[in-house]
Amino acid sequence: MGKKVTFEILRYDPDKDKSAFYQKYEVEIRRPGMLILEALNQIKWELDHTLTFRRSCREGVCGSDGLNVNGVNMLACMTKIEDISTSKIVLQPLPGMPVMRDLVVDVEDFFEKFITVKPYLIRSTPTGDKEIYQSEEDRKKLDGLYECILCGCCSSSCPSYWTDKQYLGPNAFLRAWRYISDTRDEGTDERLKILNDKHGVWRCHTIYNCVKACPKELNPTKAIVEIRKMLLDKQF
Repeated sequence: MGKKVTFEILRYDPDKDKSAFYQKYEVEIRRPGMLILEALNQIKWELDHTLTFRRSCREGVCGSDGLNVNGVNMLACMTKIEDISTSKIVLQPLPGMPVMRDLVVDVEDFFEKFITVKPYLIRSTPTGDKEIYQSEEDRKKLDGLYECILCGCCSSSCPSYWTDKQYLGPNAFLRAWRYISDTRDEGTDERLKILNDKHGVWRCHTIYNCVKACPKELNPTKAIVEIRKMLLDKQF
């Protein structure tokens, strides 16, 4: 019998619960480096089959298992239990998003805001049948911008995202800057008009919660600052 850790998980089933509540589970640590996702699987398969959470690739690629661990957003499949410096681990759904059931949140609004910034190459210059070539130096400018896996950890860690339902959020800004920075793209002005809004980049208070929460160590705040500089330079 291995060491046991207490997991306290926020539970909510809209079909039967009037309000959310916390439920405790004792999880056995069965190997060094055991992940939070493994603990959730153990609870689901062995202790309580009603527990509901999202998971898919289990490799930190799909972004589906984002949740809040002891007050900090992270991925269950990338977080080792031994790295959480406490004997009790509290799991909650991502804040700022409607809870559908237990640890599962409704991400429809999150993705709608992502789509709002036009996350694709915009071209007006005809290219014919040729590829749009890019130098190695220009390609390197995109490092740290394209690796986002859309887990929602950054946006749902942002107080502005919690309080302003129209705020686009750090995820949308990072993706907008990824395309603005792309030398093949010609949609900069179109995107800047969307971002230059009281619910856009000016609503950010640069508290860096999004940077701390990103499992890929990306920096949405830096992208926001760069967009602001461009807006000021262009005098939008």
